[in-house]
Amino acid sequence: MSHKTAFYLSSLLRNCVPLSAISQAKQTHAQILVFGFLSNVTLQTDLLLVYSKCGVLQAARQVFDKMSDRSMHSWNIMLASYAQNFLCLDALNVFDKFLKMGLRPDHYTMPPVFKACVGTGDAYLGKMLHGWVVRLGFEEYVVVGSSVLDFYVKFGNLVDAKQVFSNMSSRDSAVWNSMISGFGRAGFYVDALNYFRRMISEGVNMDSMTIPSILNACGREGDLMKGKEIHGQVVKSFIFNRDVAIGNSLIDMYAKCGCLHDSEKVFRNMRELNLVTWTTMISCYGVHGKGEDSLALFKKMGDCGFKPNCVTLTAVLASCSHSGLIDQGRRIFNSISFDYGLEPSVEHHACMVDLLGRFGHLEEALGLVKNMKSVATASVWGALLAGCMMHKNVEIGEVAALQLFELEPRNSSNYIALCSIYDSFSVRDSISIIRAKMRNLGLVKTPGCSWITIAGKIHKFYQGDHSHPQTKMINEILDRIIQAPMLRADCGIVD
Repeated sequence: MSHKTAFYLSSLLRNCVPLSAISQAKQTHAQILVFGFLSNVTLQTDLLLVYSKCGVLQAARQVFDKMSDRSMHSWNIMLASYAQNFLCLDALNVFDKFLKMGLRPDHYTMPPVFKACVGTGDAYLGKMLHGWVVRLGFEEYVVVGSSVLDFYVKFGNLVDAKQVFSNMSSRDSAVWNSMISGFGRAGFYVDALNYFRRMISEGVNMDSMTIPSILNACGREGDLMKGKEIHGQVVKSFIFNRDVAIGNSLIDMYAKCGCLHDSEKVFRNMRELNLVTWTTMISCYGVHGKGEDSLALFKKMGDCGFKPNCVTLTAVLASCSHSGLIDQGRRIFNSISFDYGLEPSVEHHACMVDLLGRFGHLEEALGLVKNMKSVATASVWGALLAGCMMHKNVEIGEVAALQLFELEPRNSSNYIALCSIYDSFSVRDSISIIRAKMRNLGLVKTPGCSWITIAGKIHKFYQGDHSHPQTKMINEILDRIIQAPMLRADCGIVD
């Protein structure tokens, strides 16, 4: 009878449906106590699992702590629950307890522990765990390999990530997504696009996680052709075409490639809009110098019942800055605390300083920086220095530059900006001092770069660089273009 009852209670726990899972679990838990089955390992594990799935981790931990005989499955459930709920220190504490019990991890133990290492920033433990993975022979498990790869990618260790990737015998879409997003986040957009091409050539289908990462890479590299190709595949898919995150990425990609009209078209055709969608479109208008459109959309967003967050407000302020809307920018900045009950962030201050600096209100900008409740960062002082360079203000420019020399001593652009201000007043001695300081630090000016995409291939050109195979022909044609207006004028030709 007792065996049948225990089996029945176990079935109840395993069949708990999400909407009523908590109440069902608690009722079954009470029955377990009434029938005296709390010592039953199977029932304890089932209770642990259902509480974990419902996110009731306090109850799950109470069940776990009372277990006299914990199976490997119960340890793995507790570890995974903490990691999935971003309680990474708790996960590592449980893992420490696991090791002290003399237990040996299996391939289900490793993924949540790697995730916890990322969450706590413990690179040393992660590397040690990778050694265990190799020694225990878990490399062949895709779920473990993906976790190791994700660990290295999120720590920005792309060299080891590439090594792990190349050693994997089986790669699912999650593995490819890690490489694409990791290289994209690190700024290696060409590599991200190359991994995407390899993924498709190996017959792995892209999913809803792949598309935003690859669209970001397309936007950053200006690869409009590839972006449009991805968009075409999105339109053909019912699932992708209704995905809000993908729609947001398309808006951003087209704007970065200079096609604001296409961004607007995607925005208008989206069935569902979230706060990120509104913020992205507002930001796109701002980058393209359409501050009035940004403000109009911001108002419409509010009328539709969306409350802006810090990122949205940063996007609106940046739009005002790019379009020179000083009064509107002041109004938005003041509304952050008065209307939305938020404390203006460093990013908000940087946008406002940039706006004031661009249009010569440098004393007001400096006053804003000095009155900040938090410590001004390099972005704030950099915005002020840029305004001083634009309006040739030596006094405030020196204040901003000296702060920047302390905050980022190896950023050559700050020294060059101050030299530019000195040069406008022919202050040769000061220029010599700054240049000497740059030489002592081993700093050189970063060359300017421009690029163009032709037939899917990106051609980059750096200032003073003649390494392009068609440099001679390019220079000849450029000379003809420059001379053409002069020749037309000399020949008396008027348009």
